[in-house]
Amino acid sequence: MAAEYSSFVAIGDSFTEGVGDPDPGGGTYRGWADLFALRAAEQWPGLAYANLAVRGRLFDRIVDEQVVPAIKQSPDLVSFAAGGNDALRPGFNPVQLSTRAHEVVRLLKASGAEVVLFTCADITPHIPGIAVLRKRFVATNDAYKRVAKRHDAILVDLWADKAFEDPRLWSEDRLHLNTYGHQRVAYDVCEALGVDPDPAWTEPLPSLQRVRREMNGVQWAGKHLAPWVKRRLTGKSSGDTVDPKRPELTKVK
Repeated sequence: MAAEYSSFVAIGDSFTEGVGDPDPGGGTYRGWADLFALRAAEQWPGLAYANLAVRGRLFDRIVDEQVVPAIKQSPDLVSFAAGGNDALRPGFNPVQLSTRAHEVVRLLKASGAEVVLFTCADITPHIPGIAVLRKRFVATNDAYKRVAKRHDAILVDLWADKAFEDPRLWSEDRLHLNTYGHQRVAYDVCEALGVDPDPAWTEPLPSLQRVRREMNGVQWAGKHLAPWVKRRLTGKSSGDTVDPKRPELTKVK
């Protein structure tokens, strides 16, 4: 029989904040964590949920800003996803990331929480020129696999999920998941935790043309790549003025 949890805190960056999945209720973004919490609350009555994730955050800042606030709320389930932004930057060191990930998960487990970790989905087929960074993503994923095994954490292996090879799961910027992509992550998390996924998440996808407007390489570079490079050169982040969307545990339903 699958375990039931009473409180869930999500830690991370844009992936966990939900960037790419507009909130139908009028908020900024929804995303897989919101979707999972809503579905889980149907089977775990009284579930409380908090989401501390902020787009653009690097691994160390995620740890420094989100881990202690999460532990202070005494959740019995925590998701931790960090390192993807680091892998895109010069000087990335997977050994350092792995070392600190071990410490983070050790602290979370010592607090009494079950921990959910992720491998990243493969973005290399969707972004021109990024295949040169593939080894970094593989190294990051390998690190999380070792951490999960060592600390008996739950691993959601998105890299192994071939569904993410479909461009219809990715947003126009090709870096973030869209609504369908976040639904797929929510499906995988439900499967890992013994929650019945929403059947709507596995319905046939619409045509590619209905999911996103195709952009040629020049258009994509001008609209998405150039602003990203500018932020890197100026030391700015897309999340500099963003606060966590759900900082405190509150009941989902």
